[in-house]
Amino acid sequence: MTTINPADLKPHEFYRLLNSAVAPRPIAFVSTVSADGHVNLAPYSFFNVFGFNPPILVFSPSRNRHGHKKHTLLNVEEVPEVVINMVSHAMVEQTSLASAEFDRHVSEFTKAGFTEAPSERVRPPRVAESPVSFECVVRQLLPVGPDNDADGPGAGTLVICEVVLAHVQDGFLSAAGAVDPHRMDLVGRLGGDWYVRAQGDALFEVSRPQMGIGIDQLPAAVRNSAILTGNDLGKLGSVLSLPTPDEVNEYRLSGTLTELFNEARTGCQYLPDLLHLRARQLLAQNNVREAWLTLLSA
Repeated sequence: MTTINPADLKPHEFYRLLNSAVAPRPIAFVSTVSADGHVNLAPYSFFNVFGFNPPILVFSPSRNRHGHKKHTLLNVEEVPEVVINMVSHAMVEQTSLASAEFDRHVSEFTKAGFTEAPSERVRPPRVAESPVSFECVVRQLLPVGPDNDADGPGAGTLVICEVVLAHVQDGFLSAAGAVDPHRMDLVGRLGGDWYVRAQGDALFEVSRPQMGIGIDQLPAAVRNSAILTGNDLGKLGSVLSLPTPDEVNEYRLSGTLTELFNEARTGCQYLPDLLHLRARQLLAQNNVREAWLTLLSA
């Protein structure tokens, strides 16, 4: 393992590590307006949700390589309101174009070909093409530069925003009030020029954890398996209790494992390995109970 002290590198050198390792990151496509009415639109991947009572979104526009403030930050210092628009795959190239360093009085809406939609509670417009947009008031600007010096290149300022209104495109919202990830087709930022698309096989579900027995309580032969992965062990450790000996015996007598037992006897195969392989297949199907019955049938 390589150990790196940020103090041993120049800030832009350590930035490459941070930017590529802390990923993927959601993208805030932020629209702002200056005091004299000039609109700015720019993407930021130093961004996330930081609370829901009240609903808080935070993004950070870093100083550029010359130590100058981004136009977004200049605008929110004058007009503390923003719209945070989410970025789908259908708009990622236009969003990238909007990140170019245009003059402050040049509208990225125009340059990138986006449509201004009027907001209801704040002055900046929202992006009509965005699947979800959040109108926000800026509650606080928090500089986080070195030794309280917010003027250095790469120094960030946390823009702490309270959501006052949300807009969701028709057909995207479920009855439960959540957005369908398949319909959203969001993109995220990695390091360098790399992005990730939240679609297809990239989407998967992990059940919410319960107070299970824990990996530390797994039988040693299971916990130290050379076949089962850490993800497999996590699923096995999430059960509230192990199957009883009677349940295991009933499963063995059901004939489900007869083929494996025969293979172990006649094919010189190691039975625990065969059982662990089958359990891994069952766990991939989220059939945790039968995976346990299989493992305990050794």
